[in-house]
Amino acid sequence: MAHLLVSVAILSVLALSFFSEVQSASFKIVNKCRYTIWPGLLSGANTAPVSTTGFQLNSGKSRTIHLPKSWSGRIWARTLCGQDSGGKFFCLTADCGSGKVECVGGAKPPASLAEFTLNGADGLDFYDVSLVDGYNLPMLILPKGGTRGGCSATGCLLDLNRACPRELRVARENGTGGVACRSACEAFGDPRFCCSEAYSTPDTCSPSVYSLFFKHACPRSYSYAYDDKTSTYTCASADYLIIFCPLPHTSEKLLEARKDGAALPLVNKTMMHILQHHASSALSTGR
Repeated sequence: MAHLLVSVAILSVLALSFFSEVQSASFKIVNKCRYTIWPGLLSGANTAPVSTTGFQLNSGKSRTIHLPKSWSGRIWARTLCGQDSGGKFFCLTADCGSGKVECVGGAKPPASLAEFTLNGADGLDFYDVSLVDGYNLPMLILPKGGTRGGCSATGCLLDLNRACPRELRVARENGTGGVACRSACEAFGDPRFCCSEAYSTPDTCSPSVYSLFFKHACPRSYSYAYDDKTSTYTCASADYLIIFCPLPHTSEKLLEARKDGAALPLVNKTMMHILQHHASSALSTGR
């Protein structure tokens, strides 16, 4: 009888292990940038931790991570990283402040964020690319093998650092070359831009000329706090491909073939100047 109970216990453990494996979601993170990046992951409250919270990813390489099916959290990429004189690891954009390659907390703005809630309401995954905390890299989320929901691709294909309004631009220490683009909330601390204080509801917080800069360039991405209707996507039982610095023409053809959701436009130099002027004019119009 004792042997039977032991056998049943072992089978139960194996069954649970198999079920857990079946229920996991695969995230393939790909670096199409021409330089090394350091992806970071932050799990949400009451969410099981993942196998890694940060790692180095060389140009042209990828890494697959298996996440619990009920996982929620954020994924981003740090750039221009190295060690200071004391051996502490740091990054010029999207640093998580741990002093190590592995992260302990979230990304310091500005940072482009891929946000996920897996196996949420009605068994759907909810995901988005958020520029609410600013922007540092183009990225694309592509669901694979989903069974329900729209399962649309989303992201931002454009290098907004080149078009970033001067008042939002983050440059290198020597003041040359834009490496990130801040949100208006971070840049000015104005409650109207932060959707805080008297502007903390959808009725009182409207898009600003700065959030519209992000939205016009990347219509599928979150541009400010209450941008849900055109920025949140769903899919069930999918694996996900997250590409940093996606190849615009390849991604555009893929998205056109799907014909789902808002377009992810390519912006030529003329359009970039228009977007830049549109945002920069905010200072002279009372923002």
